[in-house]
Amino acid sequence: MHGKKRMAHTESLRHRGSRRDENAVGSGFDRYQLSVSLCQCVATFLKGKTMRINEISGVVVDASFKIHSTLGPGLLESVYEAILQRELTKRGLKVQRQVPIPIRWEDLEFDEGFRADLIVEDRIVVELKSVEQLAPVHPKQVLTYIRLLDYRLGLLINFGAPLLKDGLKRIINGKIED
Repeated sequence: MHGKKRMAHTESLRHRGSRRDENAVGSGFDRYQLSVSLCQCVATFLKGKTMRINEISGVVVDASFKIHSTLGPGLLESVYEAILQRELTKRGLKVQRQVPIPIRWEDLEFDEGFRADLIVEDRIVVELKSVEQLAPVHPKQVLTYIRLLDYRLGLLINFGAPLLKDGLKRIINGKIED
């Protein structure tokens, strides 16, 4: 009998300990929420300071991962575009949608040659796709946009990829100077 009581007491402690652990994990500790809070703190801290281009692109990629892991692939590009704009704005970044990119040739200027899906902080072009697989022309398109705007960095994000890491391309025009 004494052994049974000890065993029951041990089981009770083990069970209580696991409940305590569940409560600790379930009581608001969420890696995503922590990530968003951290981004918001950084954005608040950096207001008035110029963020480095790699920091900005990191926020864009993090927000894209959040959206893709929540919604998955298969939605229209315009849906991802609107949600990404909102998410980046919540994180303290200046974001413009469907920005015309003018083309200049000698003495000619075409006001609307192309449109960039998103321009973040007037420094990064973000081109979004929602296709099964990127075509070779897609990175060239982003490179053309960043050359026409004289930007150094463009991000090509394919929300149609099963894993976002497989649909993410970083396109550089020259050397990135921070």
